[in-house]
Amino acid sequence: MTHHSNRLCIAIGSQNNAKNLAVTTAFERAFGDMTIESHGFDVESGVAAQPTTDEESIQGALNRAHGALARLATADYGVGLEGNTVKIAGKMFLHGWVAIVQPDNPEPGIGHSSGLELPATLRQGIEQGNELGPLLQDMLDDTDNTIRHSLGTNGILSSGLYTREQEFIDATTVALARFVTTDLYAG
Repeated sequence: MTHHSNRLCIAIGSQNNAKNLAVTTAFERAFGDMTIESHGFDVESGVAAQPTTDEESIQGALNRAHGALARLATADYGVGLEGNTVKIAGKMFLHGWVAIVQPDNPEPGIGHSSGLELPATLRQGIEQGNELGPLLQDMLDDTDNTIRHSLGTNGILSSGLYTREQEFIDATTVALARFVTTDLYAG
């Protein structure tokens, strides 16, 4: 892929600080010789507020990526991020999905973070139809909703070992694979 300048413009389907920093960091690692310019937009996921399958979360990430791309005519990439819970082997895990799209490329790059197991109390709350964010806020008495923009659920549950930022650096990095080794994904 050839870029006309040494600048890459990225439209991100989120205005969350941790998520946008994560996306920018991953793109800087992948395209070290380029100047990365990122812009966050508040776009709809088109899926449930608390997705409970990977498929639903992937669709939400794709919707956000396309929505962000549509908001910025100069964007080289649109990036959507969506978190979900998923039940595997009787336990519940948290996944962060990233979808990356380009204006003239029908094939998106899709990747997810590591999966962190949720405690039983949170799993039960989600099974009863509650959203993870408010459940965790109640558990920690976070009345100012500071979790969402900082450590995130992963960071709280891992005592800072695996933060929301790291979660989405990982997911964005693996989603970038098809754009950094285009020859291996061709055909």
